[in-house]
Amino acid sequence: MLKSDLIAILVAKRQLTQKQAEITVETIFDSMKGALCKGDNIEIRGLGAFHVKNYQGYNGRNPKTGEVIPVKPKRGILFRTGKELRDRVNRAEAARERLQVAKSESA
Repeated sequence: MLKSDLIAILVAKRQLTQKQAEITVETIFDSMKGALCKGDNIEIRGLGAFHVKNYQGYNGRNPKTGEVIPVKPKRGILFRTGKELRDRVNRAEAARERLQVAKSESA
């Protein structure tokens, strides 16, 4: 799914104009980006949580030359799905598998 798909859904389901939907999606994403840049975590019930993880610096190696290279400390973003989303995705996968088995048995 693309950002444009989210905008199209807002236009269709909430009767917003294209511009209003774009502003809404951009506002949400900008707010999320700002929170993560500050180091805040984001939790969206039913979907999941974004966490900022701090990685310490270390000495790495150039695989071609073997030269030791210092790697700077950095931050990464982790996403953990919520139980509701995980269960829903797994139910969809199980239903798809049952359909495949039924088709192969009838053939």
